[in-house]
Amino acid sequence: MYKKILLPYDFGNSFTNVPEQLVKLTENDENSIITVFNVISENEMADNVKYHGKHFEDISKDKVEDLKPFTDQLDELGLNYDIRIKTGRVIQELLKEINENDYEIVVMSNKRSKMAIKHVLGHVTHKIAKRVNTPVMIVK
Repeated sequence: MYKKILLPYDFGNSFTNVPEQLVKLTENDENSIITVFNVISENEMADNVKYHGKHFEDISKDKVEDLKPFTDQLDELGLNYDIRIKTGRVIQELLKEINENDYEIVVMSNKRSKMAIKHVLGHVTHKIAKRVNTPVMIVK
C-alpha cells in the first residue's frame, strides 16, 4: 500500500500499537521502507556535551540502542526500516524532513507515557498534522 513512510519517534510516547499499524500500511510489501526519525533537541544536545562530554555521534549511538526494543519488533514483523537521527528544533527538523522527501504518509504516536497530560494531541503532533500536505496518521 504505502512504500515510503515516516515515523517520527519520540521517546516520551508509547509506540506499542504502532508496529501492527505499520504492517497494515505496508501490507508486508518488501519494497516499503519506514524511516524511523528522531530529533535530538538543542537542549538535550547541550546538556550531553556539557555534563557528559558526549557529542552527536555518541548520542546517536545511544538513541539507536534505546530504539532496539522497538526495532526488534519491526524485525520480527518483517518490516524494512531505516533510522535517521538529526539535531535541532523538533518541529522545524520534522517539517524539513517531510518537505524534502517524498513520504506518502507520516505515522505519529499520540499515546503518552505520562497520562496526566490534558491535551488530546501533543504539541508536536498537532503542529505537524496542521502544517504538512502529506497525510498524517495518528496512532493512539
